[in-house]
Formats: sequence, C-alpha cells, structure tokens
Amino acid sequence: GLANFDGTCLYEHADPRQGTHPHWGTLIYNYGRPEVSNFLIANAMFWAKEYHADGIRMDAVASMLYLDYGRNAGEWVANMYGGKENLEAVEFLKHLNSQMKEQCKGTLLIAEESTAWTAVTGDVEHDGLGFDFKWNMGWMNDFTSFMRCDPYFRKNNYNQLTFSMLYQYSEDYILVFSHDEVVHGKCSLINKMPGEYDDKFRGIRSFLAYMMIHPGKKLTFMGQEFASYREWSEERELDWPSLNDPKHKQVSDFVKALNKLYTSEPALYEQDDIPHGFEWMNCNNPEESTVSFVRRGKKKGDEILVVCNFDTIHHQQFTVGVAKGKYKEILNSDDVKFGGNGLTNPRMKVTKKVKWDGRPDSITIQLAPLSIAIFK
Repeated sequence: GLANFDGTCLYEHADPRQGTHPHWGTLIYNYGRPEVSNFLIANAMFWAKEYHADGIRMDAVASMLYLDYGRNAGEWVANMYGGKENLEAVEFLKHLNSQMKEQCKGTLLIAEESTAWTAVTGDVEHDGLGFDFKWNMGWMNDFTSFMRCDPYFRKNNYNQLTFSMLYQYSEDYILVFSHDEVVHGKCSLINKMPGEYDDKFRGIRSFLAYMMIHPGKKLTFMGQEFASYREWSEERELDWPSLNDPKHKQVSDFVKALNKLYTSEPALYEQDDIPHGFEWMNCNNPEESTVSFVRRGKKKGDEILVVCNFDTIHHQQFTVGVAKGKYKEILNSDDVKFGGNGLTNPRMKVTKKVKWDGRPDSITIQLAPLSIAIFK
C-alpha cells in the first residue's frame, strides 16, 4: 500500500538490489530515512498504546538484517564496510526496542530470527538488538520432527529431543508451536502425532507437557489446547464442539493443570536463562527414548524432577538417579482424569542408596507409555 506512495520510492529503496525481496515480491523499507524509521516505530507504539497489544512478534527479522538475504552474488549492494549486514536495519531495530521499552513498558517484542546473529535479545547498550525474546525455531522444528516419528524409530532421532539445551543460554528464548505449523496442509498438532486414536492423545499431552517444562517461555496456537482435529483456517471458527467429546475436554483439563503447575512452581520459570536452572539426570537413553532432568528455582532446594517416556513401552520399574530426599508426584500425563490409563505414582518415593545415572542415590517409579511424570 505504500509502494511508490507519491510516485517515487518514498518508503522503499529505489535500487531493486536494495528495495525488493525477489522470492516474495515484496518491498524493503529504507530504514536509513528517519521519517521511515519513525513512522514504523510510531506504528508499533500505536498497537501497544491504542489497541493494548501485549506484544509484537516480528516476522523474518533475518530478511531485515542481511543485505544478501535470498539473493545470489551480484544481486545485492554491500554496506559501507563491504559487509552483508544491513546497518540501517540494525539501528532501526535497536531504536525500536529501546523506545518501546521506555514508552510502552511491559509490551513484549519477539524476534522470529532464523540465523545465528548474535545478541538478538542482548541489551542495546551492549550492542544487542534489544528484543525481549527470540522465537526458538530450532526447538520447534526438532521437537515436532521427533514427535512425528513412529515411537519405534525415535531412538534414531534422539538428538532432536536433547539438542536444544546446547544453545538454550545463547539468547532469551520463547518456545513456540505457531501458526506456521498448522496451516496450508501441514495439519493440526494432534494429527501430527503417530499411532492409533488413543496414542495421538497420549502424544499431544506429552508434547504440551514437554514444552511447558523445558526452559524458555511458552507460546501455543489457538485450538491446540483442546487438540483440535481440523487444520486451522481463517475462514471458520475453532472446532469448539469437539469439547463435547471427553477426550478433547481431558486435553483441555490437562493444559489447565499444566498452566496451574507452571504458575505455582517458580522452578519452572525463574531460571530459564541460567544454566543452574536446569540439569540433565539422564539424556543418554536413546534405546528407550527416555530423558530425565531437574528444573531449579532461585530458592535453595526448590527443585522439580521430570521423567519423560516417548516410547510405547510401559516401565513398571524405572530407576532415576536423583539427589537424596523424598519425591512426590505432582502431575502425570497418564492420569485417568486427563484420559490416560492411570499408570501413575500415588505414593511418596524415598531415595535409596543405589547408584544410578552417575549419582549415589536413586528412586524407582512406574513410567507409563508416551507419558511425562513430574515430581516435587
């Protein structure tokens, strides 16, 4: 709508090597013009101040940061230093984030940035871009790919389950399962889950639970909280009638329980960006497709133990190395009230002097197929 606004390239670059995205057929703003930069910042503030938007997620930030984005050699113009970084776009993003933090306190700015650009969520004062969070596309792609696998083959893709923790502390991440994954023939989340009818529901409960207890903030897309079967479409409302089916209502109840657990347990959110807030108990069991880890809060002793089983095997006795103490199960995705089979751990677990997972003490629990058990 702003293209050649007054008959000239007013908002965009005149040179097509700078002003167009060849793959998308869209134009690129001339961020070096103060009038353009101020117009865009005012636009962002309008959404926050007048419409009270909680946050703004900026799409394809990489296409702003790199002058050669989607281009071949000779199709782009280097910056003043001969590099491929769009210096004007970098300054615009820094200015936008600093002004939003000053004038629209509490409004989140989230970057969907798909490269290894450093300090996307770093402070502007320390040469960061200043975003509050970075969209964790790596986790979304890896974990979705892992969960789409037949459980029999998940052992061959085990690294997709654990790899995210290798870069977790490089930025302030928000875990997402977004609109991109449930439109244009990609199908709904529950239909990505392999197996028969009941297995799909076990799968989606495990998916949502793992997302909630993995370090990083959370964002799901509408309809996932009750396992909508149809792919999302802007042409119709959500499949609210499916909540009349007990299976879907139980997923909704499970999400409600996850939200309550998350907000009541600081260990699940206080130290997302600090390595001390997370510790693997065992991340080297691909044959059984299980992982176990601890989340920690700031208060000494505030710990949550998580044990995940992404296989269809029922473990009547599954041993986990832990710190010495007593462990009470506070949530289990296989609970009958959430549509599971009730293979839970109702009794307190006391550690025994049995070495396991490189630790002197351990507990033995029941671990249901395709389930996640959470202990305090």
